[in-house]
Amino acid sequence: MTADASQGDGRFVPSRLVYLGSPGLAVPPLRALADAGFAIDLVVTNPDRRRGRGSGTTPTPVKAAAVDLGIPVSHDVSDVVDSDADLGVVVAFGQIIRPPVLAALAMVNLHFSLLPRWRGAAPVERAILAGDTTTGVDLMDVAEGLDTGAVHARTELSIGADETADQLRERLVESGSRLLVESLQAGLGTPREQVGEPTYAKKITPDDLHIDWTAPADVIHRQVRVGGAWTTRDGDRFKVWRTSLDPTGDGIVHPTGDGVIELLDVQPAGKPRLDARAWANGARWSDDDRLGS
Repeated sequence: MTADASQGDGRFVPSRLVYLGSPGLAVPPLRALADAGFAIDLVVTNPDRRRGRGSGTTPTPVKAAAVDLGIPVSHDVSDVVDSDADLGVVVAFGQIIRPPVLAALAMVNLHFSLLPRWRGAAPVERAILAGDTTTGVDLMDVAEGLDTGAVHARTELSIGADETADQLRERLVESGSRLLVESLQAGLGTPREQVGEPTYAKKITPDDLHIDWTAPADVIHRQVRVGGAWTTRDGDRFKVWRTSLDPTGDGIVHPTGDGVIELLDVQPAGKPRLDARAWANGARWSDDDRLGS
């Protein structure tokens, strides 16, 4: 990075940006940069997706936001090489950025964990599944390895005992957007190398969310908080969307490996999400019934 002449301490303040991102969680940081007055020359995002069986396509949320902001859009990462930007900003891009592109343009990335813990694709979900009580956002250099870059700035957040992945992600995106803007406005100095033993946040699979009713209640509760936890009933898939470790009588109580857990919101196969007590009444559920069959 080349230091801006206006910064006597050698800190780098970018004048023009390229933004690389795709899903909805990458929209708030893009809008925050635009609202703060940063010049964004180009947005690079994943290609439009086909909708159903017809010929229509849907843009990524980031593309839709870029069009709304009047920013040119590309689906080709190599286009950043020809831009006039002096920094790339990456948020949940979902594509590998090749070394020639990184050599042509320095890039920073918002990563939703405290690195080197939870490098990879699903840091929010893995933090919850592991029972972490703290996580955060790192603004880091983009390097060739998987989330191995040195860290410029960090914000730490506590994880609520009942907080879902969606709720936590929303808070992380809000904090990360603020961290990104403030860091670029202040100028990027020399980042700090990551310290500690890396752990890796592999993508969440259906097996990760399959409820084992012999597991401890808090393990099951964490699966449910991630979203999409499932079991079976009479051979059909049965989703559990909300649970409580402190039964109040509002739902249905189910045994676990070390006690009980209260199911509050459920979704039988082919049905919408339902209040668990209302579902139980309609399904003629008894206290002796069990899920997982």
